[in-house]
Amino acid sequence: MGSERGQGTVEWVGLVLLVSLLMLAVVATGVRVPGATLAQALADRLLCAASLADGCGDEPTLIAAYGSDVGQLVRRHMPMLAFERGSRAVPVDFRRCRAGECGDAAGEGLIHRTDERLPVTAFVHVIDCREGEAEQAEAAGADCTGERAGNLYLQYWTYYADSATLRDVPIAGEKGYHRDDWESVQLRIRPDGSVDQRASSHHGYNYFLSDLNWMSDAGMASHEGWGSATHLLIVSGGSHAGNAVGMPQINRFTPSRRVHLIPLEGIAAESTARFAISPPWLKRVWLDPEYRGTD
Repeated sequence: MGSERGQGTVEWVGLVLLVSLLMLAVVATGVRVPGATLAQALADRLLCAASLADGCGDEPTLIAAYGSDVGQLVRRHMPMLAFERGSRAVPVDFRRCRAGECGDAAGEGLIHRTDERLPVTAFVHVIDCREGEAEQAEAAGADCTGERAGNLYLQYWTYYADSATLRDVPIAGEKGYHRDDWESVQLRIRPDGSVDQRASSHHGYNYFLSDLNWMSDAGMASHEGWGSATHLLIVSGGSHAGNAVGMPQINRFTPSRRVHLIPLEGIAAESTARFAISPPWLKRVWLDPEYRGTD
């Protein structure tokens, strides 16, 4: 009986890997294929059915923090994480780990925990500028004016123990390195139901993985960075900068349902933690969801 269960689990995992890899290949190219959304939904359901998804138990906590409607949207819209080859770090809960030793994960393929068994984690912040909700958001300090009005913003924040932007440049030394690294992928749900996405990348936001992003990355130019949601976050090695579309060398991924989600609002209000760079709740985009910088 035990061997049959083990074989069944292996088969489930194999099917999940196949579906996830197919979706990753399709979405990374930027080609809009009708079956991509279905594939993601299927992978999510398979993971939960096999009781393998760390994130399947998140919904009650998310609903308690944001209400049933928004809580379910937060869980549903979390992107898949795709890690560039050569990177070992995965995002973790900073309250449990602030060092590479506990934040690294070896191996290839599906990754959902670090070598020290900590779950791959993303923190959540919601800015609800929809009609009937904007007043409460503005009372908390958020900007829901102008182009923001009517939109629901979902911010997913990831924490890494450090950042090494120039890790592949032998002469770089310590340049480009700093302790603590907060990155984000942000979704904008419009009144008509359409969804946009952008990801933090150094000093700005990007959508496509391209060498042309260097001016925005360097803070010399700014752009909105929004594009149609792919529900995929491509994580660059070393710097952890993000993109939604591209074809890097990916050898590890974490399906969205296996990312542990934690509401950040309560933590932000009480945390006394100090970081080498500003945490999300001290960044301008925390209150202005259309802000183009990462400061």
